[in-house]
Amino acid sequence: MDRARARARDWAEIQERMLVPLYEAVYDRLEVGPATRLLGLGCGCGLALLMAAGRGAAVCGCDPDAHRLALARERLLPEPRWGGPSHHRARPLLLHANPEDVGSAPFTVVTALDPGGIPAPPAGLATAASLAEPGSPVVLAGWGPSERCATSRVLRIAARLAEPRRPAPHAGLSRRDDLEELAVAAGLRPDGSGRVACPFGYPDMDSALRGLLSTGLFDDAVDATDQRQVEKELTEALHAYRRPDGTVRMENVFRYVIARVPRPASNPRP
Repeated sequence: MDRARARARDWAEIQERMLVPLYEAVYDRLEVGPATRLLGLGCGCGLALLMAAGRGAAVCGCDPDAHRLALARERLLPEPRWGGPSHHRARPLLLHANPEDVGSAPFTVVTALDPGGIPAPPAGLATAASLAEPGSPVVLAGWGPSERCATSRVLRIAARLAEPRRPAPHAGLSRRDDLEELAVAAGLRPDGSGRVACPFGYPDMDSALRGLLSTGLFDDAVDATDQRQVEKELTEALHAYRRPDGTVRMENVFRYVIARVPRPASNPRP
C-alpha cells in the first residue's frame, strides 16, 4: 500500500472521528434533516456525509484526495450483496473530486468542516456557494485559538521542518476573524459562529502518529526532510500528552462560522 493510500485509510480509521463533535454541533444548529440537501466540501472519507444522511438529508460530497473519496464511496455507496439491490441509503448520495463537477443542484446547506480542506479562497468557496439556494447557510470550520488547542504545539514541528516551504499549517485559520474574512471574500454574509471542543484521543503512540500524519499537515515536513525524522520529532512532542496507561490525549477547540448565500437584490418599483 503506497503512502497516500495508507494515509487515507488512517484518516478513515483513526483521525476523522475526532471531528464528530464538530459535525454534530453544526448539524444540530442548522437542524439538518429530511428537508436538507447538503454539499460537503473536503468530505474526506465520508463520515460527516454519513452522519447527515443518517438524519435523512440528501448529501453530495467533494474531495480532491482520490483515495479518501474512494473510501467515502465504499461507506456511502456499497455494492449490492447476493445479487440484490443495496438498501444502505434511500436518499441520493453523490461524490465528486471538485465542486465544479457537481453541476446544477439546489443545495440548502454547504459545509467545509475539515480544517485543512476548505477550497482555495475565495474562488472555490464562491463556486460551491453558487450551487446553493439564496439564503442558504455555508459553514466554515477552523482551528480555535492556539492557546486552547494542544495540537497547535505539535503542529509547530511541521512548520519548523517544512520551512521555508510554507507557514504553520493552521496559521491562516487561527485568528479570530479569518473565517469571516474568507466568507466575505467569497461574497457571503457572516451570520453567526460557535466553538466546539474536539479532543484528539488515541489508544497508543502509534495510533497518534498515524492519525496526525494522515491529516496531510505534515506532508511538507516529510518532503523537506524524511518520514523518519518527522515521526521521531512528533513522537518526542507527543510524550507531553501521553498518559500513564499509554493513551495520548490532546484537548482542542475548533471554531465554525455560518455565512449566508446572498439573495438577489429586489428591483425597486419605478
